[in-house]
Amino acid sequence: MISTMLTQARIHDGPIHDVLIIGGGISGAALLFELARYTDLRELCLLEKRDSIADLNSHGRNNSQTLHCGDIETNYSLEKAVQVKATAAMVVNYCQQVPERDSLIFKYPKMVLGVGASECHELRERYERFRDYFPGMQLLEREQIAQIEPRVAIDREQEIVALAVLDEYTAVDFHALANSFIHQARQERNKQVDVHLSTYVQSIHKTDDHYEIVTSRGTYRARFVVVSAGAHSLLYAQKLGYGLNYSCLPMAGSFYYTPGVLNGKVYTVQKKNLPFAAIHGDPDVLVPNKTRFGPTALVLPMLERYNLRTVGEFLRVFRPDWRVLKVFWDLFRVSEIRNYMFKNMLFEIPFIRRLLFLRDARKIVPDLTLKELEFAKGIGGIRPIMIDKLNRQLHLGEVKINPGNGIIFNMTPSPGATSCLGNAQKDMQIIADYLDCQIDKERFESELLSSQSE
Repeated sequence: MISTMLTQARIHDGPIHDVLIIGGGISGAALLFELARYTDLRELCLLEKRDSIADLNSHGRNNSQTLHCGDIETNYSLEKAVQVKATAAMVVNYCQQVPERDSLIFKYPKMVLGVGASECHELRERYERFRDYFPGMQLLEREQIAQIEPRVAIDREQEIVALAVLDEYTAVDFHALANSFIHQARQERNKQVDVHLSTYVQSIHKTDDHYEIVTSRGTYRARFVVVSAGAHSLLYAQKLGYGLNYSCLPMAGSFYYTPGVLNGKVYTVQKKNLPFAAIHGDPDVLVPNKTRFGPTALVLPMLERYNLRTVGEFLRVFRPDWRVLKVFWDLFRVSEIRNYMFKNMLFEIPFIRRLLFLRDARKIVPDLTLKELEFAKGIGGIRPIMIDKLNRQLHLGEVKINPGNGIIFNMTPSPGATSCLGNAQKDMQIIADYLDCQIDKERFESELLSSQSE
């Protein structure tokens, strides 16, 4: 178990690690695994402030547990969809080679549902553009949808159509996957792979040839540092004078539970003017016989959900100025966005939130009743959306700050968990170039990039 890995922190006069990773979520764990397995680096270390691995946004209670492949995510362009598909395949390839596969990834049918003539037309066009790149994708009419998801197709007056994938891995327990990465990294021979839990990083200092990382359990030293700590990555970067052109907009998502009204994942078409995830319904891999609907989208002034101690940290990375205000003005001047954000504030108010959310959930299950819907208390995390001050706009994708001097800061909102091994590959190459170490590319390609038989 990961809990047995906790060791005492090495103090200042200890050895210098080759690479030290701050953050034990799915991104940090994936990088630790790749460095241990595919490079000749020998001294690796990971620090996690909590007492267990992947206990925040990577935990299944705080995300949709979805393996994003770009096929049913209508906010993805074809180019991005193809890129995400490749990184998702890396996760599948890894899982198929470890004995715990069936507790890491799961097969559910998935589809994106179009309701009404406009959305149906959009999905039909998308199918023609995407079908050659996603051979498992099918275009389903009402009768075919009813066979897979009966409650999606009933009581409909409007036209419906769906793009569906019926026989692929679609769900991941990212908490379990992160622990698997850690376990596999520690199995590598002739490597010192240290994992220190309950270790809070207080400051990072650059010396001539290494970094000193001051923590609640002592001081560590490393030739290269990677910070993969969610929204806190920006906080650490700005303390060192990097990433000052970014501000952070923490977006919290909440969910609602129903009985198992869906057999698989059902997404809805993303609205063009909304930079937030459209509602979807998913089986919950952690809660049997339940369907989870969401997420809602609410701006909260904290870097961790349900943790008021991070309000001060948010204020330090928010760094408001006229450029940030310009981004907010551009958002709120769009009536669709303004109404959406106001509605999502109401979704957090007890007594009325179920009634309000029911209207949205009925786009997926028309006959859903209020009695079937319950607020998922304590479920849902926070995703850091970066505000690019230079361009005065939201940066909805991943952000990597690489000053080129032996330290990287990663902010990886969705689909960061799906892309964990792909993002780790990029960091591994940067580290190899900086430290002049070797990557076993043949082994990497054969294990993670080549299709594995089931």
